[in-house]
Formats: sequence, structure tokens, C-alpha cells
Amino acid sequence: MPRRKSNGRFSKTTRTRRRKPKTNLTNLAVSALVANSITQGMFNANLVDFATGRMDGKYKAGADGSTRLTLPELLGVGSVKLGGNYGGSYDLQSVLMKNFKENWATMAVGVILIPVAAKTITKLIRKPVILPANRMLKSVGLDVKV
Repeated sequence: MPRRKSNGRFSKTTRTRRRKPKTNLTNLAVSALVANSITQGMFNANLVDFATGRMDGKYKAGADGSTRLTLPELLGVGSVKLGGNYGGSYDLQSVLMKNFKENWATMAVGVILIPVAAKTITKLIRKPVILPANRMLKSVGLDVKV
């Protein structure tokens, strides 16, 4: 015969409320820096210039004929069409390999050392800086944390 549950103190289940996780600004900054390191290494353009196709404040997707690639250029929106002539007389694969060979060391350092440095710095300044900052953000009502 199955055992009946008693109405004692161990039979009650407690429900915990699930809160929406706060946006961690440190992790967001680390992700942006790593993405910038990758785009700088593979496409010779920083993250903002890669996404917008701008160079020196002007829209120049594929106009300069260099090994600098942007997202509009890769999508065929720039003056160089998709599958066309990237960086003078190179095709896309050649440009990416050339950029990777020239920039692999700095890209690797950025991808590996940026998260390690961020974690170390976060641990070092947690008590004197981060905890009071998070308390202040909570009191203001923002749904983020540092």
C-alpha cells in the first residue's frame, strides 16, 4: 500500500520566485571588446566601422580597394558586390586569410586575455567599488548590475 504524505513540516513545498536576470554591464563590455578584437583581426575594421561600413566618418563600403572589409560590403550593399573583387585583385577567402595571417597574434591575445583580465579586475575591485555601485543602481531602480 502506498505511503500517505503527512501534513507535517516536511510535506510543504516552497516555491521560489524566478526573477529576470539583471543585465551584467561587465560581461557586455567584455563581449564587445572580444568582438572588436575579432573584427579588427579578420576584417581590419573595428566593430562599429565593420557593422556600418563607415571609414573616417564617411560611408565607404568597398570603395577603398584595400583588405578592409565591412558587413555592407559582404552583403553586397557597398560598391563591391557579393562574390566580387575584394581588396583590389583578391577574392574574399584570400583577403580573410591575408588578414588572419597578419593579425592572428593580436586577435588571439585579445580573445584570451580580455576575459581573463576582466575577471581578475572584477575580483580585485568587487568589495570597494562594485558592491556599492550595484546597491546604488538597485536603489535607483535600474535593472542592471556591474
